Amino acid sequence: MEERPRNLRSMLAEAKDLSELMVDLAYAALYFDDHDMASEVSSLEDQMSRLVQDMRAICVLAVRNPGDADGMSSVLQVISAIERIANDAVDIARIVTHRVGIPAELRPDLADAEEVSHRVLVEEGSHMANCPVATLELPVATGMRIMAVRRDQDWDTDVNGQTILVPGDVLFLRGSPAGIIRLRELAAAPTWTPPRPPAESWLTDLDRAVDLLVEMKDISEVAVGLAYSALVLADRGLAAEVRHLESRLDEMNDELALWVLRAAANAKDPSLLRGLLQLANAAEDIGDQANQMVWLIDHGEEVHPILGIALGDSDEVVVQLPVGPGAGVMGASLGELELNIEPGYTVLAIRRGDRYIYRPTGQAVLLANDEVIASGPDEGREALARRLGWHLERDEETGEVALVPLANASA
Repeated sequence: MEERPRNLRSMLAEAKDLSELMVDLAYAALYFDDHDMASEVSSLEDQMSRLVQDMRAICVLAVRNPGDADGMSSVLQVISAIERIANDAVDIARIVTHRVGIPAELRPDLADAEEVSHRVLVEEGSHMANCPVATLELPVATGMRIMAVRRDQDWDTDVNGQTILVPGDVLFLRGSPAGIIRLRELAAAPTWTPPRPPAESWLTDLDRAVDLLVEMKDISEVAVGLAYSALVLADRGLAAEVRHLESRLDEMNDELALWVLRAAANAKDPSLLRGLLQLANAAEDIGDQANQMVWLIDHGEEVHPILGIALGDSDEVVVQLPVGPGAGVMGASLGELELNIEPGYTVLAIRRGDRYIYRPTGQAVLLANDEVIASGPDEGREALARRLGWHLERDEETGEVALVPLANASA
């Protein structure tokens, strides 16, 4: 995998993608009790540390006069937040690698999410071996898309349709858990068995604990996505939503801590509950870091232009698009639309009037005037706009993008 040019813009985009990949892998390792996947997070920590050090050095060298300092300090603040998010991912992964303890009863419910991450090795002679990613059509065949590829010790987080997979590649994917079995068949990987609950459980009020943990994970990820959007769009409304979500995570962390204390009274081995506290603290801190990023927007601080460019152009972009006039998606549910398959976007939130619907389920229906906030591959941005009734027209001189209703778009 070829070395890409090292500049602050590309490094910021890579750091964003890398931190999100680490969080995805850490949660997947926990849900599926996968020690190998947890170890991958630790190896990515070294890469992130080098990247952060290089970015900080570039920021220092770039400040030539006092006027540059304010703008560059905003970059350093975002770099620190991204680094902390990566550290939180490591803390989640250590629940598995250090056997900190999490009740086995929780794993089946945690793994039964609408989207999960998975790790698979491409075997010699498999359908995937020596094939370009585009020909496999994994989003359609499995409902999963590749987030990264590790080849020996080299990582590629900029996977596209022309990337050719070779035997020995380790793929990291995200998507519907229903597609894992088919995915492993294509890679000629060993049969995968999902986690099963134990025959007996000593835990009470387990459903509430599961709901809290899943909601904390979802809210923390939405908060980060909205924070990046707020920086790219300079949107104070989105920044306010991030603050609200951070407060909600604080409340949920306290609630889960109380549940653990009550459950510990009936536990033969209370150490099995330690991992829940570590998991909740990590999710709460991820929300804190999202809040740190939007502090810049809230307080009217100078935000260096490179942040909007880098975060907007990263491999996994966050876009905000309204439902266009006469769009075919109106009245359809997200489950019917399958935006996560084509064009590969996950809906983080739906803005409806003055309120947001966070991490909407497949039953959520899009209405006229809704605004969709979604994350996905940059190359799918135009396809998502078309699904929502828009054509993207880019000004060649300024680079600005305008939304034109499909009915009015030039051929």
